[in-house]
Amino acid sequence: MKVALYCPNKPLSHPNPSGDLTIAGDLRASLVARGHVCEEIAAFRSRWFWKSPHGRAGAFAALLRAFRNTRAFRPHLWLTYHSYYKAPDVLGPVICRLFSIPYAIFEASYGTRYRRDPATRPGYYLNRFALSSCRQVFVNTTNDVEALLRVLPPDRIACIRPGIDPGEFQKDEDAGKAVRMRLGISPGELLIVTAARFRAGVKFESLEYLFHALAILHRRQLPFRLLVVGDGPMDASVRALAEALLPGRAVFAGRVPRRLMAHYYSAGDLFVFPGIGESLGMVFLEAQSCGLPVVALDACGVPQVVLSGETGLLVPRDGGDAMASAVERLLADGALRSRFGAGAAGFVRSERNATVNYSHFIRILEEIVADGAPILGVPRVSPEKMPPPQLPHRHNR
Repeated sequence: MKVALYCPNKPLSHPNPSGDLTIAGDLRASLVARGHVCEEIAAFRSRWFWKSPHGRAGAFAALLRAFRNTRAFRPHLWLTYHSYYKAPDVLGPVICRLFSIPYAIFEASYGTRYRRDPATRPGYYLNRFALSSCRQVFVNTTNDVEALLRVLPPDRIACIRPGIDPGEFQKDEDAGKAVRMRLGISPGELLIVTAARFRAGVKFESLEYLFHALAILHRRQLPFRLLVVGDGPMDASVRALAEALLPGRAVFAGRVPRRLMAHYYSAGDLFVFPGIGESLGMVFLEAQSCGLPVVALDACGVPQVVLSGETGLLVPRDGGDAMASAVERLLADGALRSRFGAGAAGFVRSERNATVNYSHFIRILEEIVADGAPILGVPRVSPEKMPPPQLPHRHNR
């Protein structure tokens, strides 16, 4: 089976690491491991493209390139990873109709509230059109299913549990000791690990929340160090905030390649990240796979990747007191940390194993192609002769 892959939010070549890139890369790797061919068919980033003439022209140019690439590749199926109101798929629905090939989306979200705001209305309608064009939509959070039922019948929605490859994230005590030595952290110090991209929005809000929560423990003079992994455009602001709230406590490792992240998780005793606005949070799975218990907020998609009372502690968003108490409890109780850590690693191996979970996703794609969908032939219309795509009509509301 030949699969054309498109990632409208972040192409696979995007330089900044994120959960999106991790999941998209894992999907492609899973397809290849099953003997299929998966090629990224377009690299157009559709995020807010309709807001400028340059963006709209870029979308039309990307459509022409996608048409030519599809004609050359001759895929059996088009797979889009992550279409939503900010970055809707504007290529897949058109190309799949032109070539009569089945169209699927992995990780789609839908919210009717976005049609009310003129700024988000175009993206809302473009995303709705993409969803309604799909043969199959896959989601990895149960939160999305109810919303999608407003626009799709149940048999066109499949929930695939999120996962990672546990083999890539295993505790390595020697590597963890080497990280501590390199960063000047003594073997006996209790070490909290956190990891995030330093950018404005929910990532910075989460780091700010974490620093305020840990500042409560700092004022109580509890012994701990904080290892912060990551970088980004707000690097100076993050470092300044840490120094103000946690003087002498925070150690910054900078950006770490994903293939080496297990070494940094292995250096720690506990992983803490609030996860504000996180639909999933792949770092939670990575840390747990390395045997780290987790403390995070009981909100958004975090409860789907952290089992409170079994692999860590999820707390309410109350300004930081509850998070501070949970961290203090786990720092003081080595036996509980060990129990949660063992449960965390087992949970990822058995319940959030991408190799196992994505096999169901691949079987569905194989069945779609085997159902008799026509293999790429002559397109019905040449996009070179088509006018530029029009934005959805803006209703006055």
